[in-house]
Amino acid sequence: MFDDLPPDLDRLRTLRVWHALWLRRIDTKIASLEQRQAEEEHGRRVRPEPPEWIVELGIGSGRPPVQVHAGTCHMAGRRRQPIGRDEARRLLATGLRACTHCEPDTQLRITGLSRAPPMTPTARTLHAERGPPR
Repeated sequence: MFDDLPPDLDRLRTLRVWHALWLRRIDTKIASLEQRQAEEEHGRRVRPEPPEWIVELGIGSGRPPVQVHAGTCHMAGRRRQPIGRDEARRLLATGLRACTHCEPDTQLRITGLSRAPPMTPTARTLHAERGPPR
């Protein structure tokens, strides 16, 4: 049926070795990919849940809190600490800034405490004509 193989024994043995080497490479690659998939699946299973709320910390001695974020906010800096719902509410109530992207103050139903009041139509017009204050 397959008569395209070489007729002599030496070349057939060479082909067999070559194919055995390729099969070993393929099997090694398969095992490597299976291992990677198993590790990724294990990582997904044991990954801790993100915190509900986080506080972004400043630089310097004591690392003072700077801003409150929802636990999944992508705008939070690298210096952060998980906090509970009550602590997030307390920090916002004491005047700590709320992130303008994830709006933890709105999610916690504490509006108007940590943001500047909205611009009036007149102020908005002046701001657009003159540019931001210097």
